[in-house]
Amino acid sequence: MNEILTAVIPVVIIGIICGAMLVVASKLMAVKEDERLPKIRECLPGANCGACGFAGCDGYAKALCETEGTATNLCVPGGDGVSRQLSELLGVEFADVVEKVAVVHCAGDCEHTKDKVDYIGMNSCAAAKLVFGSKGSCAYGCLGLGDCAKACPSEAICLKNGIAHIDTRRCTGCGICTRTCPNQIISLVDDVERVVVTCSNKDKGAVTRKVCSNGCIGCKKCERICPNDAIKVTDNLAVIDHSKCQNCESFGICAENCTTGCLLIQEGGQH
Repeated sequence: MNEILTAVIPVVIIGIICGAMLVVASKLMAVKEDERLPKIRECLPGANCGACGFAGCDGYAKALCETEGTATNLCVPGGDGVSRQLSELLGVEFADVVEKVAVVHCAGDCEHTKDKVDYIGMNSCAAAKLVFGSKGSCAYGCLGLGDCAKACPSEAICLKNGIAHIDTRRCTGCGICTRTCPNQIISLVDDVERVVVTCSNKDKGAVTRKVCSNGCIGCKKCERICPNDAIKVTDNLAVIDHSKCQNCESFGICAENCTTGCLLIQEGGQH
């Protein structure tokens, strides 16, 4: 018995001493947390989408506390409501959030294009991209297997007639879909923009026309008639400079006169 106590007692004493040292160290070496941090984190929606430019909501909250000058209007999903709460907590002037909405730059649905192969495999755009490049005849278009819809936290994306369709009334502009699409045909635009290019094909017009009747053929008609010099055809594809686009008095002269109909006026969101 004495032998057991002789072995146990020193271990217990060492444990007590080490525990006491750890308690003292935790007090002396503790990093004080900004009292505002939990309150700021509570204001953020928790989407962890990265639209603010930081590594999730925790990263943005930490930057707001620690980095002077970090804007309070970077949370696009949270909108003006979150921006106002953050401004009040930090004692800075309220800044309006520029709401964003996702746009699918492809109109190659089942009526205007066709598949080049019968894809049998994982129901994933990324998987189909790795195997065939694209299961559709247009290598630039929507693969139509719904990776973006699965990733969307707002359930704002569905598949319609073979391609992704975005419900702008539900879209929060988080940008997760833009990073999920393997063909990178989804982008974010300000929710005040209406005219969008629903094509991503950069082949010459004759080639594009063969694979999709809705594709941009680079005819430059839109470029010529735009009164604001907001459209340029680059690499055989119309590109809109939204900083110049005024949506026109008739709400889209370019869209009304587009030869193939790849310039469309999208519906507005309800942010």
